[in-house]
Amino acid sequence: MRKALIGLILAATAITPVAAEAQRGDRAQRVQEHYQRLEQRNQQRSGQRQARQEARQEARQAQRAAQPPAQVAQGEGRRGEGRRGDRGTRPSGYQRGWQGPNTPEFRRDADRYNRRAQENAIRSGTREQRRDAIRDARRDGNDWRQWDRDRDRRDWRDDRRDNRRDWRNDRRRDRDWNRGWRNDRRYDWQGWRYRNRGAYRLPRYYAPYRGWNYSRLSIGFLLQPLFYDQRYWIGDPWQYRLPPAPYGAQWVRYYGDVLLVDTYTGEVIDVIHDFFW
Repeated sequence: MRKALIGLILAATAITPVAAEAQRGDRAQRVQEHYQRLEQRNQQRSGQRQARQEARQEARQAQRAAQPPAQVAQGEGRRGEGRRGDRGTRPSGYQRGWQGPNTPEFRRDADRYNRRAQENAIRSGTREQRRDAIRDARRDGNDWRQWDRDRDRRDWRDDRRDNRRDWRNDRRRDRDWNRGWRNDRRYDWQGWRYRNRGAYRLPRYYAPYRGWNYSRLSIGFLLQPLFYDQRYWIGDPWQYRLPPAPYGAQWVRYYGDVLLVDTYTGEVIDVIHDFFW
């Protein structure tokens, strides 16, 4: 009995590698058949795609052959004649008269444009713009000293009398502003900022003039107009728990500060430093 069991065990161990080898062979054959089917399917799809492209190309060629040849309208060149599509083939009056940048008319217009740009830069430009404009004006022989004198003579009072109001009354607007609004609990902007930090985190501030650095402003300082341009206005003061601006004034952002500016004179009426984060 023991000899029979030992013989069965030896026979099973001899048969096991043969069965495993047969299984591996069947698996490899199935994998090979699978990849062959995929390759046949890809070839079939590529052939169908190529056939569709050839059919579309033949349809286009047949459509082009069936269309009549385009006829070009013969216009006489005068404005208003011919079809609208013909205007692109005829040069305009400016193109017909163009003779290049060396004509006296072109040089005269260019000189006029450069002189006007130099005048504007000297009268109302930044320090760097005025310096470059004065250098160019000296080179061109323009009277830059007269423009500089006109800039010094500029009087804001004459510019603000268009509405027939006294300029001195406009200057006294800051006296009518009550700075005691900070004691009003409705305008507790510090507590509101503590509870709504995200509302006071604004994008980076870009000064209107190149090279301008932050300086701590105080009440009575006169700002240049671009600093209280509309892009710096605070449209809804209540959003930051600020009181409404009086007539002729506007709350303006200046870096991390907030300013109440007289939009007629540019004078700072009220200021809160480190208002924004």
